[in-house]
Amino acid sequence: MAAVDSATLLARLRQTVGAAHVFTGTRATRRFRKGYRFGGGPVLAVVRPGTLLELWRVLQAVVEAGRIVILQAANTGLTGGSTPDGDDYDRDIVLVSTLRLVGVQLLDGGRQAVCLPGATLDALEKALAPLGREPHSVIGSSCIGASVLGGICNNSGGALVRRGPAYTELALYAQVGDGGRLRLVNHLGIALGDEPEQILSRLQAGDYREEDVVHDPARAASDPRYAEQVRQVDAPTPARYNADPSRLHEASGCAGRLAVFAVRVDTFPQEPATVFYIGSNDPHDLTGLRRELLTAPGRLPISGEYIHRDAFDIGAKYGKDVFLLIDRFGTDRVPAAFALKSRVDGWCERIGLRGATDRALQALSALWPDHLPRRLREYRNRYEHHLLLKVSADDAGATRALLERFFAGKAGGFFECDADEGRKAFLHRFAVASAAVRYRETHRASVEDIVALDIALRRDDRDWVETLPADLDAVMAAKLYYGHFFCHVFHQDYIVKKGVDPLAIEHRMWALLDARGAEYPAEHNVGHLYRAKPGLAAFYRSLDPGNRFNPGIGQTSKRADWGESVQGSRQADPIR
Repeated sequence: MAAVDSATLLARLRQTVGAAHVFTGTRATRRFRKGYRFGGGPVLAVVRPGTLLELWRVLQAVVEAGRIVILQAANTGLTGGSTPDGDDYDRDIVLVSTLRLVGVQLLDGGRQAVCLPGATLDALEKALAPLGREPHSVIGSSCIGASVLGGICNNSGGALVRRGPAYTELALYAQVGDGGRLRLVNHLGIALGDEPEQILSRLQAGDYREEDVVHDPARAASDPRYAEQVRQVDAPTPARYNADPSRLHEASGCAGRLAVFAVRVDTFPQEPATVFYIGSNDPHDLTGLRRELLTAPGRLPISGEYIHRDAFDIGAKYGKDVFLLIDRFGTDRVPAAFALKSRVDGWCERIGLRGATDRALQALSALWPDHLPRRLREYRNRYEHHLLLKVSADDAGATRALLERFFAGKAGGFFECDADEGRKAFLHRFAVASAAVRYRETHRASVEDIVALDIALRRDDRDWVETLPADLDAVMAAKLYYGHFFCHVFHQDYIVKKGVDPLAIEHRMWALLDARGAEYPAEHNVGHLYRAKPGLAAFYRSLDPGNRFNPGIGQTSKRADWGESVQGSRQADPIR
């Protein structure tokens, strides 16, 4: 293959998508190449194609030029999986942002949807609402603009107890096989023609008929096994985690090792819900309640979200502006607000004022009245452990009776939320996820960094509350514990004191988790934070034998054809 210089490649990219959609230089590319919470590195260019055909031609140009492709959707991931990681790659990187490639096409009366790369969970939710249906995920990352494809590619989600992680076996994707040839694979189950440009143009336009859509029961558009798996409370393994081989299938779990153009996913009927807010100072109360609710006959709860009191407090203080933004303006405004903040952060950093926007927003939010309902505050004062239980409205009476019986004679308690309390309780739970970042930025003098783990405990693990060794606990400025309680997936954010090596802390944590039979990561994928286990690394290699798409993920090789990488031998320093 003849060498292509950078100027020639950039000219071809500008010709393909228009000069206004090719960004170069550190300032113009910052908000794309810097991760939401973690990661970052230099890129040759950021390219924003406006059609699927443009995306195909961009991929052709970059692959033919021998450069690296990193595809990025909303850049809302927590492990740096859609940005570069440092500057030790052996080829230039072209980061392809898919946010302009919006589009949701409903099939079969809305029972399924075809989503293009820029389609967000929020957009899908709005498209389905008039039909009385909803997407796989309706809370959490949908609040900050996460894309449907990003969820599929990272096996994300799982907050909703009956549905499990995002998953499909129906996708349209490009792959670079042996020999470096780019090919388009249509496993979408829709007849669109034979040639790549024809397939992509027809799909973009929705140019297909009902009879072109194949409904093959052998190909799933959501996880068909999860509800039964989560009920198995005595199983000595986790209910779900990213590297689970049963949920790695082409686009599902590919982590950017394929260039995915579209996925076809199931949707679900909307149902009225009731929220119960539960508090206890004895974690065994919540353990017993979890086991009873999961093994009871009838329908599973819709969701069950755990918050520790410390996470409640830090979320209430440092996630307040995110809470208020969503509460007052809805999820539509959040991606634009985050993009604006990223640009302002870049300006501030250039003049030596890192964290200025976070400090300003934090000072401003402190002036606003308390945003949490009175009864949530009362439970915060009374109880250390909090559980948000959402059930179908039809099951509310039976659930109320179960809770009354369960807590009789116990120190814990519950109350039934009104609509406003229930909505704000869940919004607060998901504002907690952004609070650690704000805490770090406003405490730079005393905080080194965040060690963010999302872990899947064994389904039979009754001792789910972590107790750290004393020396490890002593180096923490704060700890946030929250998560999806029924599937035993927990998010554990450790804010590490200044002068302590976060990488060493992380490796200590891994050893403790291994001893507990836990799997990690559970739902945010390995990104550049975690080392991919052999089976997951082999899956990546099978998808991308030339190591051209998103190399380095899972601390694998960053080099062409999976050559030996400096990153692969990185070691942690001892705790200081």
